[in-house]
Amino acid sequence: MNVHAMRAIYLFEMARSWRTLLQSLVAPVLSTSLYFVVFGAAIGNRITEIEGISYGAFIVPGLVMLSLLTQSISNASFGIYFPKFTGTIYEILSAPVSHMEIVVSYVGAAATKSIVLAIIILLTAEFFVPLHIDHPIWMLTFLVLTSVTFSLFGFIIGIWADGFEKLQLVPLLIVTPLTFLGGSFYSIDMLPSFWQKVTLLNPVVYLVSGFRWSFYGIADVNVFVSLGMTLFFLLLCALLLARIFKTGYRLKP
Repeated sequence: MNVHAMRAIYLFEMARSWRTLLQSLVAPVLSTSLYFVVFGAAIGNRITEIEGISYGAFIVPGLVMLSLLTQSISNASFGIYFPKFTGTIYEILSAPVSHMEIVVSYVGAAATKSIVLAIIILLTAEFFVPLHIDHPIWMLTFLVLTSVTFSLFGFIIGIWADGFEKLQLVPLLIVTPLTFLGGSFYSIDMLPSFWQKVTLLNPVVYLVSGFRWSFYGIADVNVFVSLGMTLFFLLLCALLLARIFKTGYRLKP
């Protein structure tokens, strides 16, 4: 294993986040804080508790998951797309670095940045709502698995995209709507029975439900089902990436 090459790629990607601090850290934290103000304070005062949890506290896991998904995809997709755009991807592919080492370096950096952002958002939430975590180990497990999974997904999007506008296409038109409809701001038990069944087709439901359970011990879906769905998506992304590197899809001229 070429540890030096992996370390160089990882540190380069981490350094890029410091150069774009406003975009990669400050902007997501500020936008999430606005959600706390609008939903937690303004709307939360008019909504009763959900399963014994104040509405402001109830939406915290959903808001963290929203930022985690979008930032994981954004960090990883831009990280691999930019070398494609500049042409330096061919230098990386011709270097004595395996495909697995390239993926681990880029995805590891993207996941690290997303986890740091999620932790900062959790600390910010303490200023707005009372927050407690019943199962911290499970919380960290879902945090790491989700960030790695969607960083892999973002890496795939970065390879697939042939323009900057396509980098935002999937996060804006698919991931963000699925997150809003995935129980981030409500419990799916509040929906009619038909729509509860339809909502279960949304993969984000399982992520939000498992993450919320780690905070308050309440969930829309069994926590082991949520964990299984997360691992399934992780494996699916890994297999798809292996196929991409084997065929050279949009990596080789």
